[in-house]
Amino acid sequence: MQIRPTPFQGLVIIEPAIFTDNRGYFFEAWNKDAYAKAGIPSDYVQDNQSASVANVLRGLHFQVPPHAQGKLVRVLKGAALDVVVDLRRNEPTYGRHFKIRLDDVRNNMLYIPEGFAHGFLTLENDTVFFYKCTHHYHKESERSIRWNDPDLNIDWETDMPVLSEKDQSAPLLREFESPF
Repeated sequence: MQIRPTPFQGLVIIEPAIFTDNRGYFFEAWNKDAYAKAGIPSDYVQDNQSASVANVLRGLHFQVPPHAQGKLVRVLKGAALDVVVDLRRNEPTYGRHFKIRLDDVRNNMLYIPEGFAHGFLTLENDTVFFYKCTHHYHKESERSIRWNDPDLNIDWETDMPVLSEKDQSAPLLREFESPF
C-alpha cells in the first residue's frame, strides 16, 4: 500500500497493493496502523454509499464545526472524478481545488480532512461511491458551495451534469464565511 501526500495539508491519496489471479483480486482497504502513521484518523462513526448513473454531480458539500467531517472516499464500482476545495482560511491552499479519478480498477482512495468541500462526478453508469465519515450527518451543519463557481475554476470535464436542485442553487465561495 502506498499513501501519498498531495499539495494540500492532510489530504492524502491511498493506493492499495492489489493481488490478482485467476479467481479475481484481493487488497487491503483499511489498515489502522498504516493509516495512523499517515495521519488518517480511525474514529469513523458513519459509512455512506450512493449509486448513480453516468454524469451525476454531487457536491460540493461539507459540514461546519462542531460537526465537521473527515472522509475516506472510494469508488466500489465504476469511476468518478473526485474534487475537493480547501476551505481552511489559514492554509496557503485556501480556495484552491484538487481533483483525482477514483475507480474500481485501481481501487484508489482519498482521505479528505475536515475543512474541505467535497464533490464528485460519476463517469460511468451504476457508479457506486463509498465514504467513511468521522462525524455523523448533522442537517443543521450541512453547507454547499456551487459546483461551477467561476472563482474556483474547476474543470469537471462536462458542461451538463445531472444535479440536485440544492446543488444547482448553492452559494458561491465568496458568499461563505469559512469557520475553518
